[in-house]
Amino acid sequence: MIITNEEGYPQALVDACQSDYELEPNEWRVTSLLKGPREAILERRHSHEITRDVSDMIWLLFGTSVHSLLERVPIGPLEFREERIKIPIGGYVLSGKFDSYDAGEKLLTDYKTCSVWQIINKRFDHWRQQLLIYAWMLEKIGFECNQARVMTLAKDHRRSLAKFEKGYPRKPGQAIPFTFSKKDFGDIEVWLIERFSEIARLEQLPDDQLPVCTPEERYNSGTKYAVMKKGKKRAVRLFDNAQAAQDHIAKGKGDFVEIRHGEDKKCMDYCVACEFCNYYKEKVEKHVQSA
Repeated sequence: MIITNEEGYPQALVDACQSDYELEPNEWRVTSLLKGPREAILERRHSHEITRDVSDMIWLLFGTSVHSLLERVPIGPLEFREERIKIPIGGYVLSGKFDSYDAGEKLLTDYKTCSVWQIINKRFDHWRQQLLIYAWMLEKIGFECNQARVMTLAKDHRRSLAKFEKGYPRKPGQAIPFTFSKKDFGDIEVWLIERFSEIARLEQLPDDQLPVCTPEERYNSGTKYAVMKKGKKRAVRLFDNAQAAQDHIAKGKGDFVEIRHGEDKKCMDYCVACEFCNYYKEKVEKHVQSA
């Protein structure tokens, strides 16, 4: 990846954005494996062409600084931190680096900087899957791990809202616990084998023939059907399906339905390989330019 510094940040911050870890051939990180296959493969293929500016990586730097501070905390007698594990699967190598593992408690801990809304909406499935894979990897090298937790650090937490708004987290940091069963380990092993089999097949395809990321992988906000009244710009009501919107009009509560297509937020703001993706160029970029 090419790191630029258009805003003139100190060189120390530029250096912090540079990764000093080089993947071996056919080595895949857990975090990459959890992305949509198109995004992950494009990112690997064009890694030396992708450009990012330091100013767009501020939250990455924030997360890195948090981990640096945690490294200064004394390590317990049965604790391991920032260890990288490599497990062969078929013709590939799965590579994962966890934050902390306590062999006494059989507990895996990961620290996540996130939006407070991720906590409010309980969007934890992706975190659980990542930690389950780390736990499975630990089990493979002889360390039992039947539980994990994410220690959250909500970067946009507002104390004023925490005092009065129902459901708003009281603190910017909290623990999100997970437990794992033998079935979980069996299921994730099957998923990993199938994922690498899929990658082996897709790596033979050119960029524009890779399967488009799913709406979930694109963080698509979902198409909405807006019931409108003539001469009004604001919707009377929004619906998730067309029939419900038409039924609302049949009750005399609107004149016509306006379709509002969902936005692909991942493509627009977070995918570093988007410039090499024909879906982005044809569906997202053109839509943004014409808006």
